Amino acid sequence: MNKTLIVIDMQNDFIDGALGTAEAVAIVPNVVKKIKEYKNEKIIFTRDTHGDDYMNTQEGHNLPVPHCIKGTEGWEIRAELNADKVASEIIDKDRFGYDGWTRFTAEELGDIELVGICTDICVVSNAIILKALFPENKISVDSSCCAGVTPEAHDAALATMKSCQIEIR
Repeated sequence: MNKTLIVIDMQNDFIDGALGTAEAVAIVPNVVKKIKEYKNEKIIFTRDTHGDDYMNTQEGHNLPVPHCIKGTEGWEIRAELNADKVASEIIDKDRFGYDGWTRFTAEELGDIELVGICTDICVVSNAIILKALFPENKISVDSSCCAGVTPEAHDAALATMKSCQIEIR
């Protein structure tokens, strides 16, 4: 069966930029190692993408910190992940959960593993969408390759995903 690694929003603004955390910085080497494990498999990166009007959006009203503005350094995927070289595809998404996963088939994706940032926002959103769309695909999250807004939020998101039959490693 095919395997797919989905790397969620490993962007500079979430690592050590506008919304960065020490936990996010700490997982970068783990994510680099994980990507190497998938060198012969499909690797999809997502990229949180906002425009200059971010502060006028609902998300901007709830999180009034401009981040991941398309074309900025903060929007870029962390350089050491080599996304341009290893990615089968890079998906720009303008919301927490990508709404275009149905353009893939269950067979194309196979076993799906997710890593990235933030566990409690975009990772959990995409994991649950994928589980709903592809209920018979094995979906897992490597907790050592994820970071939440806080350690407590990270743990809560992992518990939520586990309750939804997503394997937590």
